[in-house]
Parts: sequence; structure tokens; C-alpha cells
Amino acid sequence: MNYMAEYERWLASPALTADERAELEAIRGDEDAIKDRFFAPLSFGTAGLRGVLGVGLYRMNRFTVGAATQGLANLIVQNGPEACARGVAIAYDSRHFSPEFAQLAACILAANGISVKLYDELRPTPELSFAIRYYGTIAGINITASHNPKEYNGYKVYWEDGAQLPPKEADVVAKEMGALDFFADVKTMDFEEAKAQGLVKMMDWQTDEAYLKEVLKVAINPDCVKQVADDFKLVYTPFHGAGYRLVPEILKRIGYKHIICVPEQMVIDGDFPTVKSPNPENKEGFHLAIDLAKANGVDLIIGTDPDADRTGIVLKNGEGEYVTLSGNQVGVLLIDYVITAKKLTGTMPEHPAVLKSLVTTEMARAAAEKNGVDCFDTFTGFKFLAEKIKQFETTGSHEYLFAFEESYGYLAGDYARDKDAVTASMLIAEMAAYYRTKGMTLYDAMQTMYEKYGYYTEQTISITMPGVAGLERMKELMAELRATPLTEVAGHKVEYIRDYQSGVRTCVSCGKTEEMELSGQNVLYYELAGGTSFIIRPSGTEPKVKVYIMAKADSKAESDAKVAALADAAKEIVK
Repeated sequence: MNYMAEYERWLASPALTADERAELEAIRGDEDAIKDRFFAPLSFGTAGLRGVLGVGLYRMNRFTVGAATQGLANLIVQNGPEACARGVAIAYDSRHFSPEFAQLAACILAANGISVKLYDELRPTPELSFAIRYYGTIAGINITASHNPKEYNGYKVYWEDGAQLPPKEADVVAKEMGALDFFADVKTMDFEEAKAQGLVKMMDWQTDEAYLKEVLKVAINPDCVKQVADDFKLVYTPFHGAGYRLVPEILKRIGYKHIICVPEQMVIDGDFPTVKSPNPENKEGFHLAIDLAKANGVDLIIGTDPDADRTGIVLKNGEGEYVTLSGNQVGVLLIDYVITAKKLTGTMPEHPAVLKSLVTTEMARAAAEKNGVDCFDTFTGFKFLAEKIKQFETTGSHEYLFAFEESYGYLAGDYARDKDAVTASMLIAEMAAYYRTKGMTLYDAMQTMYEKYGYYTEQTISITMPGVAGLERMKELMAELRATPLTEVAGHKVEYIRDYQSGVRTCVSCGKTEEMELSGQNVLYYELAGGTSFIIRPSGTEPKVKVYIMAKADSKAESDAKVAALADAAKEIVK
């Protein structure tokens, strides 16, 4: 694409406002800045769009949102009048322009004769997945960039099962979007007129109630909450986002009486002014919550990201210091608790299973299998976990108990097909109450997990590769690693290489190959001697390469040392 010509075409368009034109005029003469905005359109994948806010082809703005929505509308129209009548559910988070983009999408769909159900204010991502299934819509749109910094926004598309858009349908949207003139080919209509004609209907507290009713069904043993509710306190923060109302509400409904919310972070604000990044993976974002916990003698802090699909926790350790647990640790705790509680309450299905992504800790497999529960891997991304749940429903081979990813995403229950911080917060709080009845904290419980299942340590390293040069380097890196395979990492011998692009697992010493169940993803998985894994994966939604290190050893010190050495090696390999 001729990025300079595209830049001039945008500048000349009468569709731009004065402010939008001024933003582009401000970079005139700066070829790198122009190239960064116009070298290509934001790519529409199975997760939709995500990018930095701003004017330009490679930016999130009303034109890229409009083109994506028109592409989705074309797909729905191709599915016939019934699909149009079933319509699309739309939700959004607290980010800049999220409400405006959601309303714009509604107007475009309505102009194409497609019914819309639009939330009246921001809602958790999983409630959109629920609404699709509950109302039987053909698709869903969520305006969110999850836990990304404030400069970002995104556009996620879901299909009729409540999971993210399947590859076949995503390809159609991408093709339709690519054929559009962003300025001339997008239909729209007035929002108030769309409502007057009944093409756009608003979803409100009644949908919330239906959703919360389903979430409550996931609770396994809430009686343990009642036993400790008089004196158990916990702190909650939504990081200025969509969990601010429903997470405290669900905690009250399972019996908690003392839920202390961080007041500064209960304020809806797309600038996320109290945190560097609204990511519950990062302890620094919890500084206000920790101060509040110290002042109130609280052991447990729960935080959810801006669209309330990820959940992080902070705990007081044995020395009285507040520490974070990783997504892997929380997932293992929840797997063990769900299995224990199901057995205690007599609700364990005949063929239970837990699901995780292939970059998620193998400690989860140990916790499941030692308790007689099967464990299955999927590719990274909750839509792949959703596909596996759907497969179980179709074949009847298993019933899933719990699904999770190391990136702080958890799901239980059958009401949604995306990770859910509302349900996760409820289960974490229920689990904390259970251990309180045993005289233990969740920190104590995690130490017990290591004694039961072995010592595992994980670390994820993200190497940012921004802009056009970054995208090119990501491709080069993976090509180099395939052309010249690693044979050792930090002194650890590579025994097998799994190339998930081709779906082939290769023995390094003898060259023997075998086909794997999973294929078609740009992931290299190195099985190192001693049961440790080293995985390299370019992100599908962000300009970065991720390296996942998963170590196993006979002691915590040895496991931590392995990870530290491999992390140093990762920075030399990925650059």
C-alpha cells in the first residue's frame, strides 16, 4: 500500500472533522509517523480489531469501527432475513470512545436492517457473551481493549454460541472490510430514529439480573461463606472499569457482608488515573487497595480489569506482607478447590475435565489428574477453550468443570463462552471462605498445593516490537528459529520441538516426527530436559513476542533458579 497516497486521501476526505484533519496535518513531513498510521489497515482477525486510538488506517477510530461493522453487517445479511432479525448484542467498557463506537456500530447495523440490543451503560465482557446466548442473537460486538494501556481501544466480535468469531466468519468480515471504501460504503442512520423504528433496543438491569442468576448457579458451596461472613473482610477494585457494580453485588449475594471497595478506582474513567496500567497482573496497580487492606486488617484483595474478564488477587503472606499470585497459581488453587467442593457436595459429573491453554502451567494437569480429572490443552485465546467446551457438549465425552489461561482468565458454568471476572471473583471469595473455615489463608493453601503437586514456577516475558519494523522482525524471528532450531536453552537440552504451525513434534536427537492434535498457530514449544518448557509465540493482538517459561523441580529454589536462567536466555534469543 502507498502510505503517502493513503495519507493524502484521508486528508482530502470531507468525512473528516476539523479536529481529525488537524491531527493528520500535525504529522505532515514526518514520514515515519505517516507510515505508522497508513502502511496497512488494522487487521481483522478472530479477535476482531485492537489498536492505538487516533486518525488513520492503522488506528482505532470511527472509520475503522465503521468499516468493521459494515463488514459484519454484510456477513449477517448473507445469512438471510432470520439472521438479521435475530440481530446483534453490543456492549462496551470504560475506555475513551467506547460508548461512541458502540452507538456507531448500532446505527450501522440498523441501517443494514439488522436488529440491535445495546447495553445502556458499560458492562463486563462476559455479560455480552451471556446476552448472545440468552437472547439468541446471531452475533455480538464488544468495544474494549481489555487490560491494554489507556491509548488503546478494540472491537471484539462474537458469534451465536457466545464465543469469539470463528475463523470462517472472521475471514468473511475481513474480506468484506477490505473491499470497502471507509468513507463511502458504510451505511448508517440516526440513533434516535433507529430506536424509534425498533431496530435498536436497550438492555438494562433486567439482563443483569438474568446474568447474575446464572452466575450464582456456579457457586458450589456458599455455606462456607455464611460460616465466616461476620468477620471476613475483603477489598475489591475494578480499576475504573466495568466490574464496579456486578462484582460487589455477586459477593453480597453469596453472603459476604464486608466488601470494601477502593473508592478512587470505583470511578469510571478511561484515563485510569490511579494506575500506570489497568492490568490486574501488576502489583503496582493495587497500591491503593493494599493501603485500604492494611487499614482494615484485610487478607484478600480482588481486582478486575476494565472490561471485567480478567481477575487478579493480592494476599497477605506468612510474614504479613502483601504479595500477588500469578494467573497460574490462582488457576491451580481454583482447580483444586472446585474438585474438592464438587466431591464434598456430591456434584461431581461422571466424566469431569479441566481445560487450559498450552502456555498455562503444567501444575494444573498434575492437580487435575491426581484427583481423577482429565486435563486438556488448547491454543492460547479463550475462544479455543470455548471450542473445546462445545466439542464436549457435542460428543458427550466430558463435562468441563473449569477452564483457564495463565493470563488471569477463568470460566466455570454454561451461561457464557468467554472468561468471566464476575464468576471468578465469586469462586475466589468462596474458596477463601472455605480455607478460612480450615484456619488457612489462600496463601497457606498455595503452599499446600506445592506440597501436594510439586514445585512449579512460571514466567512470561513480553518483548515489544512496535510499528512496521516490529511486525517484520516478528516474522523474521520465527523464520530464523525454524530454519536453525534451538538445541539447548541456558544449558538445558532441548529434547523435543513442537511446531504448532505445522502440527509436528520432532525429537531433536533422532529426528523422528509425529503429528499433534493441534496445528495452524505460529507457536514454537521447546520441551527441555527435566520437564521444563520454553515457548515462543508472537501475540495475535499486540505488537510483541511472548516467551513462556514453565519450570518444574524438586524444590521452589531450584524451580525459581531454572526460570531465572531461562529468562535471561530468552532476552538473548528474542531480539
